[in-house]
Amino acid sequence: MIIQKKIFGFLSISILPLLLLVGCDRTQNIQLGNPSQANSSIELTVSAAASLKNVMEEIALLYQQEYPDNKIIYNFASSGSLQWQIEQGAPVDIFISAAVTKMDALEKQDLLLRETRRDLLKNQIVLVAPKSNKNNSLQLDSFDDLTTNKITMIALGEPNSVPVGQYAQEVLTSFEIANKVNSQAVYAKDVRQVLNYVTTGNVDAGIVYRTDAQVSDNVKIVATAPETSHSPVIYPIAVIKDSDNSDAASELIEFLTTPEVQTVFEEYGFDLVIGH
Repeated sequence: MIIQKKIFGFLSISILPLLLLVGCDRTQNIQLGNPSQANSSIELTVSAAASLKNVMEEIALLYQQEYPDNKIIYNFASSGSLQWQIEQGAPVDIFISAAVTKMDALEKQDLLLRETRRDLLKNQIVLVAPKSNKNNSLQLDSFDDLTTNKITMIALGEPNSVPVGQYAQEVLTSFEIANKVNSQAVYAKDVRQVLNYVTTGNVDAGIVYRTDAQVSDNVKIVATAPETSHSPVIYPIAVIKDSDNSDAASELIEFLTTPEVQTVFEEYGFDLVIGH
């Protein structure tokens, strides 16, 4: 019995390291056998003009179905603010601007990945007013009506950083009413703030994109600016040169030009740019 116990003890001591080794090997196989699972998830940071918020959030759901391992993180603001953030080195994969000039500025600084820039969408400039106007005597039917004495406050985008503000100034200049209107202007940080000022009735009118007017039930479109009265409202898109996910970012741009996604853009009132 004593001999058997000694033999058993010897075998136990001898086998124990082997069991531990096998256990370690199995653990390593589990960890090393799925490296792609751990690293396949990609987060794409998309800095997009504020006017794209609603449509891009819906498109993100479609993208998730097509690319379940990828995730889009949005940063919505005025195109001028987003341009400045990128210039300061903010980690951005894709930039979608509401003005060609903002994208041009980044391209001149060699901050865009070459051959990824393209024109994605078009929009229109409209004059809007609250649907339930507190001032019942206010008659607003055209841009020229902005100069009447009954108009006291008009919401506009800040023209130096907000593209819709720049377009608005071009329209007002075209109608030769810029000086009068600007003296009554309340300036906003982006187009959605302009829209908010109008929907809450804090101003008599505002100038926004057609697509923004369409997402609100509390404003009415009074007039659409003639295309000859302002620069074309083009939304360019590009991959940022310092992107860590340039391949996935380029794939996302291609995804945005597919028929299914383009249909969503149209449903939200955007016009498509021919020639993709």
